Amino acid sequence: MKILLVYPIYPDSFWSFKHALKFISKKAAVPPLGLITVSAMLPNEWQKKIVDLNVSTLETNDIIWADYVFISAMYIQKESVNNIISECVKLDTKIVAGGPLFTQEYENYLQIDHFVLNEAEITLPLFLEDLSLGLAKKVYVTDKFADLSVSPVPDYSLLQMRKYAFMNIQITRGCPFSCEFCEITSLLGHKVRMKETNQIIEELDVLYRLNWRGSVAIVDDNFIGNKVRIKDDLLPAMKTWMQNHNYPFNFTTQSSINLADDKELMSLMVETGITSAFIGIETPDEVSLCSCNKTQNKNRNLLQCVNSIQKTGIQVSGGFIVGFDSDTPSIFQKQIDFIQKSGIVSAMVGLLNAPKNTKLYNRLAEEKRLTVEASGNNTDLTMNFIPKMNYRDLLAGYKKIIISIYAVKPYYKRVRQMFVNYNRYYKNNRINFSLFIALLKSMYVIGIINKGRIEFWKLLIWTLFKKPGLFTDVIIFAVYGYHFRKVYGLRSN
Repeated sequence: MKILLVYPIYPDSFWSFKHALKFISKKAAVPPLGLITVSAMLPNEWQKKIVDLNVSTLETNDIIWADYVFISAMYIQKESVNNIISECVKLDTKIVAGGPLFTQEYENYLQIDHFVLNEAEITLPLFLEDLSLGLAKKVYVTDKFADLSVSPVPDYSLLQMRKYAFMNIQITRGCPFSCEFCEITSLLGHKVRMKETNQIIEELDVLYRLNWRGSVAIVDDNFIGNKVRIKDDLLPAMKTWMQNHNYPFNFTTQSSINLADDKELMSLMVETGITSAFIGIETPDEVSLCSCNKTQNKNRNLLQCVNSIQKTGIQVSGGFIVGFDSDTPSIFQKQIDFIQKSGIVSAMVGLLNAPKNTKLYNRLAEEKRLTVEASGNNTDLTMNFIPKMNYRDLLAGYKKIIISIYAVKPYYKRVRQMFVNYNRYYKNNRINFSLFIALLKSMYVIGIINKGRIEFWKLLIWTLFKKPGLFTDVIIFAVYGYHFRKVYGLRSN
């Protein structure tokens, strides 16, 4: 068999970092981890090739070469998915599809030959067995959750690694919480399942042997979902591995806010090389937190929690939402004040949307408030339901937040606030060649030809005098700010 694995284009958005990547001459932030994991599950004797449309182009000859084209995708990639399907149909090449988009709405893709849905560790072997017998069915689904101890080391060797800013690994699936708007539990369940520690060490070994050095994203939806095993088993082993290999990687992850409750865990994370965490703050309004069942964020001083994590040595990026039924017009200024005081530099603020199969989606369906399908991009000014607040007022308030936190002056002010809060622990902050090039480009693009250049130079000089150990960070955040302003269509003044 000849298998072509194709990953659709990820459109320009908050998380694409498209405009930031140009400063370090990279094409994409992270590779398609799902597809390279699927590749590792296919028979060794099969020929496999991957085309990530975010870093390369899909040629007609690639499709003609393949017996099957495997596609995985998320909602936000729908437009690119449709283009790939059209090309495959035109060339009469069979398609196998999986991943979140197709698991949620495979009925909308009649031209696809086979769907391998839910978790591939369960459904892919069933498909492969039937395929070998010439009896492959249209749809393979399961209501069970996979044992991650059988998940293979992803096929990293297929990647053009130099084109990515990060490599990525997955340690856990599932989340113990039940946020009304979140689709993670409907896809992956409440029980947090983990790979064995030796599996993770093997994945680190593979990345190291392939000469990857630098950033590795831990893509778990909640890294500390199984806190006991993470703290007592995994992190000590990762820390030892990192020490033995002279700290070749730094890790980013996602976590719930209760990370702030465990100083020992936070210290162990930074000693292991985890430098930042994305946390779903959602809203500083206690009523809205209750209404969306964000129990882990309730009854706590969220600002103090963020500050505690930063002081330990972990930078915090955060998710924020407006459009809850209980939101009032005062929420917009509350969000602005919280974000600025917290020093959360990368603050993803989105309008509430209801993904399929979530509790929110089902509730809104009963209330007959659903309108269109969600776009998968919660920063594109769209909603897929009728909000309680007047939509025009909601949109105006949302835009006010964006302008107030990403215009040059408030953005750089927030970077300074983060630097005041933050105590760097991770010592591997050398300016490598990629960062040096980013510095030179940022000095020209942001510091000379950009209208916000005066504030840029003020920030660099302030950092050199006040926080010289964070100079690499200030380069990164200046470039991130440039990207965010581009994404949101803001002038740099």
